[in-house]
Parts: sequence; structure tokens; C-alpha cells
Amino acid sequence: MPATDTTADTAADSRPTQHVLGACPHDCPDTCAFVTTVQNGVALKVQGNPDHPHTDGVLCTKVSRYTERTYHPERILQPLKRSGPKGSGRFEPVSWDAALDDIAARLRAIAQRDPQAILPYSYAGTMGLVQSESMAARFFNRLGASWLDRTICATAGGEGLTQTLGGKVGMKVQFFAESQLIVIWGSNSIASNLHFWRHAQAAKRNGARLVCIDPRRSETAEKCHEHIALRPGTDAALALAVMHELIAHNWLDHDYIARHTVGWEALRERALQWPVARAADLCGVPAQQIHELARAWGTTQPAAIRLNYGMQRVRGGGNAARAIACLPALTGAWQHRAGGLLLSSSGQFPVDKTTLQRPDLLAAGLPGRQPRTLNMVQIGDDLLREGSPPGTPGWGPKVEALVVYNSNPVAVAPDSGKVVQGFLREDLFTVVLEHFQTDTADHADYILPATTQLEHQDIHLSYGHTDVLLNRPAIAPVGQARPNTQIFRDLAARMGFTEPCFADDDDTLCRAAFGDRVDYDQLLRHGFATLDLPDAPFAQGGFPTPSGKCEFFSQRLADAGLDGLPDHVPNYEPAGSSADYPLAMISPPARNFLNSTFVNVKSLRDIEGEPVLEIHADDAAARGITSGMVVRVFNPRGEYRCKAEVSTRPRPGLVNGLRNWWRKLGLDGTNVNQLTSQQLTDLGRGPVFYDCRVQVAPSA
Repeated sequence: MPATDTTADTAADSRPTQHVLGACPHDCPDTCAFVTTVQNGVALKVQGNPDHPHTDGVLCTKVSRYTERTYHPERILQPLKRSGPKGSGRFEPVSWDAALDDIAARLRAIAQRDPQAILPYSYAGTMGLVQSESMAARFFNRLGASWLDRTICATAGGEGLTQTLGGKVGMKVQFFAESQLIVIWGSNSIASNLHFWRHAQAAKRNGARLVCIDPRRSETAEKCHEHIALRPGTDAALALAVMHELIAHNWLDHDYIARHTVGWEALRERALQWPVARAADLCGVPAQQIHELARAWGTTQPAAIRLNYGMQRVRGGGNAARAIACLPALTGAWQHRAGGLLLSSSGQFPVDKTTLQRPDLLAAGLPGRQPRTLNMVQIGDDLLREGSPPGTPGWGPKVEALVVYNSNPVAVAPDSGKVVQGFLREDLFTVVLEHFQTDTADHADYILPATTQLEHQDIHLSYGHTDVLLNRPAIAPVGQARPNTQIFRDLAARMGFTEPCFADDDDTLCRAAFGDRVDYDQLLRHGFATLDLPDAPFAQGGFPTPSGKCEFFSQRLADAGLDGLPDHVPNYEPAGSSADYPLAMISPPARNFLNSTFVNVKSLRDIEGEPVLEIHADDAAARGITSGMVVRVFNPRGEYRCKAEVSTRPRPGLVNGLRNWWRKLGLDGTNVNQLTSQQLTDLGRGPVFYDCRVQVAPSA
């Protein structure tokens, strides 16, 4: 199918239709190719591209309703300026020129004192390389603003993979269909990785065994042959006990270990400290389950692990990812194209970030300049910090201005009571680029209307497959909406940034993303292009580590003063460690939302229902709680009220607070992140959303 195909519609309306090729922009490993049907300049429907093998014509429930987002009656279609108190959500329309002139003047005045007092805040509202961090990154580099450490989702697992395999690399997702054993570890694939699940189902029909490892009995766990419901934060202990059994029963590929790994003897000694009984007690699972998992892993070929990011959102998440990533090399699973592990494929894409983001622009403002870095996980604390006196060493200036795009931190950042306090500061100048009046937009001084994926051009990699996708604009921007890139071009002009790179249009940026390493003409014709990669990338070693081998022992970590071997790192707030807050809480995503996106799409919210806390019958009975009852979920950080759902999904001692509802749609204007903490993971400086102690009681 060509990128734009005009055909005659023989139905009641005979006006010609166009079929425009695009790509899903959302934070999902599937990165689907889609086709938008357009008639008379209006997008009628969005469907999966049947010519793209990974999408195969199928979209999730959320994205198949994408036109509901684009034409939503509450869509912001003109710039808005605050007209009421901070956080009131009261705004008045203003022209683009007036908004941009005032924003530029305010940012210029702050930058003259210290540009590090300005902070961009963005994440994966779009995964597109152009509408996320191309022109925006150029703007903030030229300005000299504080850098943002974008860690809120995946950095612990990514660092664990990098220290073991050399990067975010792994097996090709389509070959899971040929596996004989699939371990789905920390993933509710039915809800969050639909197209992988198709391959898992194909393998299951061909006789493969599916094992799900997850504290929650998710929709995926229900469809697998076995569910191992371990306690949150004990994944590394489970992996080490599996290693113990592989050693004890000699279920090892000694030749692969000898030729393609580093640190085996040290890892062997570490694993022998984790007999099954020790891990079973810590993980809260039967010892026989661990033994059978190890036996299956050690005696089945090809065997594969689909690892996901839920398991790394605890204190020891980086070490857990490291331990799990060691397992395929121990049994030589990488020798098969249907064997190994996949967490993320994003490290295999040859993105030219330097050309897109232009870090050299830092020197245009001041040679040798290197701004401070603030971690987005700790935005609550950072917005409440006072600055260090000028000329003295320390944290630096107080944050005076915040520019938010592709994110909704008031809803999604941890310890949200503090986040809200920070956003309510009268002396904080806040600009939000958005489609809707989200919780964060309610706290803005200006809201600037941004385009949706149907209205702009972008280019995408994937973290679940190995295709590059091009998104073509299907319709003109609705109302006065502008692409992120154009908004930052306009601001750059008003700031007096004259470098030619600020004139690059979106097509130029898309072409620059991969340079000549991807056939752009093929992207224009088909909407996607497949990277030329081997089917079994590590059959003969060749890992992208310093040694070229799978590094059981990481010298890089040891040189940094850390443990070079993976180990179990206990949670900050382990289950059962507090009499006052005896329940562990994890906050997996609500099935019909994607982070905080789609929460305001009524058809999807109607399917999801309302914010709930899943609680085991034993824990509910001990507290006099029944399904449908309004409960208080609380800890020292705050309190959250929602409906209880007595369920078999959590194990005893665990509750599941489904996220990420907008706060304003909650029973008392809060959501589950009122309870989560700003602590960081062992590796990667990531969040610990699933490392959280709470108590639950009936609401008064």
C-alpha cells in the first residue's frame, strides 16, 4: 500500500478517500503501523496496516479508537493563559503571538540570571524521535537549561541489560512463535504487548509451555500453563535459585559458557548461596515451583524469556534484570533463533541522536557549559528545593520555569502530594504543551495546543521489534494546534536563536534520524523498513559488551565501586516489614489506558470502570472490606481513596492499585501515586513504583 492512496468509495458518499500510512506513537513495545482513512480532510478511522508483518492489521482497543482522541470535544484547540489561581484549571483564550511573546520574554529573563533555573520535563507521550527530542532538545541545549534525567520507566532494566549483554538488545520477537518454553517475566502481555502475545499463542498451539512470573494473577497469567506469584522485588532471588539448580543438576552448556561469557566462576559461587529453600522462603512461592522452572529452563530448547519492565520498578530492579539476563547464556539458549531473551530491542537501532538533538549548541551560549541534571522521578522534591547561593557549590538555582511536553507529571510522577505542592508554587512559571486539560495542564500558566499523531510527521524505532516506521500526517492540524517541533521553532526565533538548524522542517529531521542507514524511500513507499540483523544475534557470542561476551561479572560496575555480580537487593519497603503498613502495593497499568493517555476517552473509561484496588479475600476479610466498598489506602506519604475489588489477582499480603487515572477523576482528587516514593533503583536511577508499603481500611 502506498503512503497515500486515493480510491473511490462506492458507498453512499462517493467522495474520494485517502489511506495514509502512519505509526502508533505510544509507549508500547509493539510500535504498530497503521492506516488512516481520510475523506474530505477528516480522519474517519484508524486501522492496523495489514502489510506490516508485526502489526498484521490488528491494533489494540485503545489505538483503534484514535480518532476519538483527535476529535475529542475537550481537545485544546487554541493557546490558553491562566486566569485563576494556580491549579484552579481556569484559563482564557489568547493568540499564539501573545502567548509565545510572553513565554519567550519570561524564559529570557530567567536565563539571564541562570538558564539552569529552567527545566524541560518530557517523556513518552509520543515515542517519535522528531516530535519528542529533536527540535525541543536543540532549543534547551541552546538555552543552557537544566538537563532532565528521563528515568521514569525503564532505566533500571536497561542498565541491567547493558551491564550484562552490552545494550538493549535481544532476540527477534517473531521467533517466540518457534520456542518450546516461554517465560513471561514481569509482563501482562495481553494488555501491554498484544502482538508478542500472538506469537506466544502460536507457540502454545505448537506444544510450547508458557510460564508467567508476576506478583499479580494478570490476564496473561491466567492464560499460561503456570503462574509463579512471587513477592514484589524478589525476582533476582528467584533467578539465582534457578541458577543454583542449573548448577546442581548440570543443566548447563559448558561450551557456550567457556567461549562466550565472562565471570562464570564468580557467578557460580554467588548462585550456590541461593538454594531453592532460601529463595522459596524469600519469594513466598513453593520450592517445587522453583525447581520445576529450573528443570524446564535447563532441559528445553529452544527456550526464551520475554522480560518486561514491571519487575525492575523496585530498589533492586537493575540487579534483577542482570540476574535474569544471565540465564540464556548458561544454557546456550542464544544458539537458537527462538531462544534467548527480549526486554527491549531499542539498542539495535542506529539513531543519530547527535544530529537530531545537537548537543554542540550548548557551547553556542557559553563554551564548556554543562548544565546540571535533575531526575524526573524526583520532580516533587526538586520543585520544593531552595537554590544554592550564586557562586557557591551545591545544587544550583531554584527551578523557576518548567516546560512540560509529552508528559503528565502531576498524574504519573511518584509521591504526587509533593509534586502538586511544587506545581502550585506561585513563583514557578509553567508552560504545558498538550492535547487536553490534564492534571498537569490544570497547573500551567500557559497551555499550548499540540498536534496528535494524525496531524504531524514523525519517525519511530521500536523496543519490541526491529522495524523503523514513518508516520505521515493524515489531516491538517485541528483548530490552532501546532506540532511540538513548530512550537519550539517559534520559541527559538523569539529567543533570538539564529543557528540554521532551527529552520529544519520535520521532513529534514525525519531524514536525519537514521541518515543513510535506513532506506527513506522505502519508508515513504511502505511506511516501514526492517533492520538487517541476524536471526540469532548471539549464537556465536559477539555481544556489544567491552569483552564481546555475556558479562556475568561487570568490570564497569566494579570500577564504579558496585558489585560486579548480580545479587538480590531487598526492597526499601519489603512486604510484611511494618506492622503499621503491612501490605505491599504494586501499581500495574489499567488495561484500557496507556500510562495516563486515553483516560479521558469516554468509551475506554466506560470499559475500565473506575479506580479500584484489588485485594485478596483474606486481607479484605481481616479488615471488614467487601467488593465495591470505598477504602482508604494510606502510608506516611499520603492517602488515596478508591473502590475495593476483592479478587484472586493479588496474592495474600499484596494489593494492586491500578494506574494511571487522572487525579481529577479520582474520588478525592488523588490517584495511586499519592502513595509511591521518590526513592531510586540500584542501577539506572529509576523509580520504585512497586516498592511500596501501605495499609488499607474502610473509608469513614
